[in-house]
Amino acid sequence: MMKTLSSGSCTFSVPAKNSYRMVVLGASRVGKSSIVSRFLNGRFEDQYTPTIEDFHRKVYNIRGDMYQLDILDTSGNHPFPATRRLSILTGDVFILVFSLDSKDSFDEVKRLRKQILEVKSCVKNKTKELAEFPMVICGNKNDYGEHYRKVRSEEAERLVSGDENCAYFEISAKKNSNVDEMFQVLFSMAKLPHEMSPALHRKISLQYGDAFHQKSFRMRRLKEVDAYGMISPFARRPSVNSDLKYIKAKVLGEGHSRDREKCTIQ
Repeated sequence: MMKTLSSGSCTFSVPAKNSYRMVVLGASRVGKSSIVSRFLNGRFEDQYTPTIEDFHRKVYNIRGDMYQLDILDTSGNHPFPATRRLSILTGDVFILVFSLDSKDSFDEVKRLRKQILEVKSCVKNKTKELAEFPMVICGNKNDYGEHYRKVRSEEAERLVSGDENCAYFEISAKKNSNVDEMFQVLFSMAKLPHEMSPALHRKISLQYGDAFHQKSFRMRRLKEVDAYGMISPFARRPSVNSDLKYIKAKVLGEGHSRDREKCTIQ
């Protein structure tokens, strides 16, 4: 199955197997949107704006192959539990964010991690291959200093201990400290091309979108081919109906009616 995407005059197709969704979860005011902003455009916004739910899409051409990364930046208030559960079901990789100066936000991350494992257990082993769901737990605002710290490193490291699909990072979205390293490890756990990491691909603007056409890449010598990434300016959050179809077709598959009953969205 191919997904056809358009950006201005550029049209290109992404194989379904190369399409991924990254879900960012955490309490309010912990810096989720700041981490996403660092990933997408390398910027940090000082002004806080509450997030209801933001959706972003980045498209890559890596050695002539098309990849798509959808990013779901969720609300910290979780006003609709069913929507959050749906987001977890459709997620391929996860970033759980807490603030190092807030014990409550760390407790929320522990609840979220438990919920992800419970929700994903509904679909794990239901596909032909063993499904894994890589995640990183981020302690943001490490630029505040030890005086403001409410969560010790050892406590967070115990949370991920023994789980090869989960890693812990202390970062600063404001200072851009450890952010790129965190994404590199997350993508490595997910077995995504390392060029998808923010520090390892070129950023091109829309007027250079023709570089995404695979034919133009085939005409180049292999040694000249690089990794290109472009933010899609017109991306929209897929509908609930589309997400449900995705879960049925790609995750649960056909013929698992009893398992689907256990994984209902409530």
